[in-house]
Amino acid sequence: MRGSIPFPADQEAAPGLPGDDEADWQPILVKRKGATKHKILTERIIADIDANVLPPRARMPTHRDLARKLGVSVQTVSLSYKEAERRGYLRGEVGRGTFVRSRVTEKADRFMLDRNEGETMDLSIVRAVYTEAHEHASRIVMQRLAEADNSTFMRPCRPIAGLDPHRAAAQTWLRGLGVEANKDRILITNGAAHGLFLAVAAVVQAGETVLTECLTDHGIIGLANVLGFNLRGLPIDREGILVEAFEEACAAGGVTALVLVPTLGNPTSHVMGAGRRQAIAEVARRYGVFVIEDEVYKPLLEEPLPAFAELLPDLGFFTTSFTKSVLTGLRVGYLVVPSHYSIRVASIMRVTTWSATNLAAEIAARWIEDGTAQELLDVQRQEARARQTIVSEILSEHIAQTHPLSLCAWLKVPPRWTEEGLVRALAQNHVAVTPSDPFIAGETDAGGIRICLGGRLSHGALAEALHIVRRTFDQLPPVFDVSSIA
Repeated sequence: MRGSIPFPADQEAAPGLPGDDEADWQPILVKRKGATKHKILTERIIADIDANVLPPRARMPTHRDLARKLGVSVQTVSLSYKEAERRGYLRGEVGRGTFVRSRVTEKADRFMLDRNEGETMDLSIVRAVYTEAHEHASRIVMQRLAEADNSTFMRPCRPIAGLDPHRAAAQTWLRGLGVEANKDRILITNGAAHGLFLAVAAVVQAGETVLTECLTDHGIIGLANVLGFNLRGLPIDREGILVEAFEEACAAGGVTALVLVPTLGNPTSHVMGAGRRQAIAEVARRYGVFVIEDEVYKPLLEEPLPAFAELLPDLGFFTTSFTKSVLTGLRVGYLVVPSHYSIRVASIMRVTTWSATNLAAEIAARWIEDGTAQELLDVQRQEARARQTIVSEILSEHIAQTHPLSLCAWLKVPPRWTEEGLVRALAQNHVAVTPSDPFIAGETDAGGIRICLGGRLSHGALAEALHIVRRTFDQLPPVFDVSSIA
């Protein structure tokens, strides 16, 4: 099977991938009255992971080796590893061992704070472009809502899955994304992340295995930590997950679901073609694996591509929203579920949010019906193309992968630099970007820097920020790089 290096696709895995070598870890256990040995060991594991003594993706000692080193039973080590897995710190891989899990932590948050754009040119967050057209459309719909009889959607939040007019509008929007679904299969959500949570919670139990891209949106990594399932990243190329890697993982057994971003995937902007989607669907069908597709970016793509919800009507979940394609602040989404999961997913929604926000769903429905959503989508496409052109003109030799309609670009790390060193150097010049750490869900040496192109930045401000990136990339790093200090 090819290595987990996305760029270029035919490059073989280099030796020494993270996790190849066992961590040189010498834990010191301090006895406490009333505390069991496995509790003390569990606390030590978690403390050393939080302190980066055990870095992300490091391979833990085998149960037997650690038991012998510490003078405890193998059962004690097994209990500690299991508890650390349950709490989202470790992940076990059949036949390979136990590894430190990449986590959404304060470190990740630090790279992606919503900064004051007056002080920092923020290229760290994927946002839809905001223009005067968006401002005008927002003011118009607010005025019309203020003048209308809003009793139909301002009433108590029933039904939970969404009001019928909102689900009817959803059908129209979803049809343009290649999904034909009756209203009973559609739930209105508070964005795609909400839909992803509902879908995963409906089919995955704590301790089960979920597959995803080795570089993936940090939302699913966070869900693994919250819901306690084992997240395993699969190698990718320029179309996303490799079919042979997916089949190999399924054949090994124990896989419950595949979660993926097939269109303009974050952070690499890959687009999975029709043939790859059909091949992935066939493997999922053969092994009975659920496929949950996060298609928040699919409205931006003009090429018609099949949806897994259509290819796998009994196993496919489809979630999308307006936040990345129409208006960032319009946090409303649509989740399509297999027909026999409608009641189950609605019950999970009831105990978490009761229902989605009707006001946002009403705005989305009105914009779908009067054509505003399509007009703003066209603006996003036009802006994405223009901004990607600017990226290409300034940073062409540094681009690892992007797409003309993507809201971000994945950049190669120049020789001698580290990702964190680049992030620090750019921050000193008031440009915020994101390294690979928040996106790593599996073994990969395909590090990089993600830059985002949306928000309120003008073309001129974006070009200024990209020139700073270019100048920084072209410099030699400091002789003493403080980012390398543990």
